[in-house]
Amino acid sequence: MNQREPDFWVLEYVTITKDPRTGLVVAIGGTEQAADILQRTGGFLSAPGPRGDYHRLPHGLPIEQQRLKATTASHALLAAGHSVHLDPALNMLATPDGDRDAALRYLAQLAERASAAETSSAVAEVLTEVAAPVHGLLPLTREVIVRAWIAASDLHGAAPGEEPEPIARLGSTANSLSEAARVVLHARNHAARPTLPPTTAPAPAPGRAQAPVSRRR
Repeated sequence: MNQREPDFWVLEYVTITKDPRTGLVVAIGGTEQAADILQRTGGFLSAPGPRGDYHRLPHGLPIEQQRLKATTASHALLAAGHSVHLDPALNMLATPDGDRDAALRYLAQLAERASAAETSSAVAEVLTEVAAPVHGLLPLTREVIVRAWIAASDLHGAAPGEEPEPIARLGSTANSLSEAARVVLHARNHAARPTLPPTTAPAPAPGRAQAPVSRRR
């Protein structure tokens, strides 16, 4: 006797995440009941989208308010039986040092991968993580330095080019990081090329004497 798969009463999946382009916290998917929970418990607003309505938090909310509202809404959805994915960066219940610990583990793993590399392509993969143009470690670090430079200049009330010397050097440090990323990417591209075996001159055909080399006087 063949047994058929049971029918499951699964509510539509809800994803709560931060849109990288606009910086808005958005909730995509879900039923009308999910929409009601998002609006009541998280203060989400309904907005029309290219693939139907979605929900988002209001513009201009501080980051901590974004995290609080997203976390509250996600737990209310879970309690109502919905399947929810909450962006870890929005989870208020994550351990305070969780992101830092994860970053340290990631760097340690990259160092181990570099030490254990047995091929040029494996080295190239590690270097890509370091210097990839958008999400590489060096470009991301440069972004942090640039933002800190701008913030420090604004807090000192200094016009561009008139910052105190230690703060002004942040700008040159950012340029150095850009150059370092360029150098690493160049090395990455070189390492990614397949290694060709050394070429050797073809051996002479058997049975054929080589002509003597003539000398000029």
